[in-house]
Amino acid sequence: MVEKEWSLIVNKTILLKMLPQFYQGHLQKYLTSSQLLNLKLLVVVIRLHKQIRIERLATLLPLPVLYESRRRHIQRFLKLPCLSVSLIWFPIIKN
Repeated sequence: MVEKEWSLIVNKTILLKMLPQFYQGHLQKYLTSSQLLNLKLLVVVIRLHKQIRIERLATLLPLPVLYESRRRHIQRFLKLPCLSVSLIWFPIIKN
């Protein structure tokens, strides 16, 4: 039980370092909970492995689906209109 609680604390700390609380609050306004989780997973994988190619991300992303499905999932996710630069990222940069 203690190990499980410890891993939750460590994982939460890592996520806060990857996406600060301000970012998370702003992103929650525009993304659904599953989209926010996907974004967090992508950020963690990119920061840990320092790879940006979709094919490489698809091999590293911890989703229980086939490689091709993960690749298409990432492509569709990154094309979402709610992830546009003007809607999401400009307000974050302003603050």
